[in-house]
Amino acid sequence: MPKMKTKRGAAKRLKKTASGKLKRHKGWKSHLLEAKSPRRRRRLRKAQLISKADERRLKVLVPYL
Repeated sequence: MPKMKTKRGAAKRLKKTASGKLKRHKGWKSHLLEAKSPRRRRRLRKAQLISKADERRLKVLVPYL
């Protein structure tokens, strides 16, 4: 069976945790930051796990991650 191709855009945006789950960074952090509260900006820094509903669909995009 041939190798599966990795979707490069997804590979750049996702990382795998030690337990095999996928994590991502949050959006809405690129500009217009003055209007956002410091608390909100601070929370946008942290990574978040992919929801269980989306995980199976995204693991197909990055089979070797």
